[in-house]
Amino acid sequence: MAQKIDLNSYISREIRCSCGRTHYSGVKHIDIGFGAATRLPALVKEYGYKKTYLIADRNTWPAAGERVAKELDSAGIPHEEVILDYEEAVPDETVIGEIIAAAPMDCDLVIGVGAGVINDLGKFVSHRLGKDYFVYASAPSMDGFVSIGSALMLKHVKTTLDAHGPVAVIGDLDVLKDAPMNLIAAGLGDTLGKYTCLLDWKLSRIINDEYYCEEVVKMVEQALATVNDNSAKVKERDPEAIRALMEALVLTGLAMSFVGNSRPASGCEHHLSHYWEMKSLMKGELPPHHGTQVGVAMIIALRLYHDLAKEQPDFDALRERAYAHEAWKAQMRAHYDAAAEGIIALEEKAGKNNVEERNRRLDVMKAHWAEMQELITSYLPATEDVIRLFRSLEAPVNMKDMGLPDAWAKEGVEIAKEVRERYTLLQLLWDLGLSKSYAEKTEAFLKNN
Repeated sequence: MAQKIDLNSYISREIRCSCGRTHYSGVKHIDIGFGAATRLPALVKEYGYKKTYLIADRNTWPAAGERVAKELDSAGIPHEEVILDYEEAVPDETVIGEIIAAAPMDCDLVIGVGAGVINDLGKFVSHRLGKDYFVYASAPSMDGFVSIGSALMLKHVKTTLDAHGPVAVIGDLDVLKDAPMNLIAAGLGDTLGKYTCLLDWKLSRIINDEYYCEEVVKMVEQALATVNDNSAKVKERDPEAIRALMEALVLTGLAMSFVGNSRPASGCEHHLSHYWEMKSLMKGELPPHHGTQVGVAMIIALRLYHDLAKEQPDFDALRERAYAHEAWKAQMRAHYDAAAEGIIALEEKAGKNNVEERNRRLDVMKAHWAEMQELITSYLPATEDVIRLFRSLEAPVNMKDMGLPDAWAKEGVEIAKEVRERYTLLQLLWDLGLSKSYAEKTEAFLKNN
């Protein structure tokens, strides 16, 4: 049984950590429980705000926004709102401009009423306007509620920009427990994706001597354990299971804010998700929910990691492999379409495919391969167990379930590493010359699940 999460122990104070850094989050208040909406006006007054600006969409407004507006009205707190008229808004230049254009310049607090996209937009716009920010969660669907970055779609490329986190997080169980089950399952997928994400970080610590914080990792592992303990009750909308899921999502976000980036919560499974999202949007189609994609991507990554643990690479031969940069650029243009030039520019800056750096990494892997194999084998759950859990929630476990082409999974294993500079399983497979063969394994695996 996992220890109960005490979110308040992580906020409103500096934490001097054994990693050598001092961790701090700008979150001052977290209220996850029944009746949280009724407590919101008192909190607004306590912090001295005079006028609020609500950001919602046509789904989150009736689900949660109207309740917030009613409570503010009853307390005599002036507010204005923008209700984005989209089934699901894309956080791009157009939508950002729409929110800024509607913003009352005399407001001193922005409240995002929603989850993933609304929260990213709220954090970013409030930061640019120089206003404080609250998030009122409409669903426990993702882990970015308190992170300090905003995931936006700029020039067709999924990009995380600096923003600021919320001063307060409000999660009313009256709203959260009644959220659509596909959004609740998405939150579960986003949380369980931390298995592969944390393993990516642990391996990069070995291979690249990357900064690593054991205390932050323990925070995320606690979130994982709490969600695992309650996962069987999620499908029943058990309030305590929903509370545990929401608290785990917030805790993971605090871990990100402590590190200053998304490393504790985003790895190869997110890179696959970002690739699929970009492909969907470039086709003019709405992608599946973020956590839904992460859950499927995590299943793929689990299978690939378990296969990788059985490999015995010829590291000396791998050092002799050539790299054809022009052929790589042609591949990017063939698959990334309008985003290709941004992807190519990222590689020019990051040098992920630099042969000398690749060979340095191979030398380290050669010296530590047995240790890496043991870590993979001991750390991850069985792929079949995760598939069984997702199916119990009627959540997607493959590309077909999400309505996406199987080919995108195969492509993603080969080239989704290019969407970020971060070192993950996908870059590791490229270093070992396994990207293509493991992409083919993925295609075969998905046909059987």
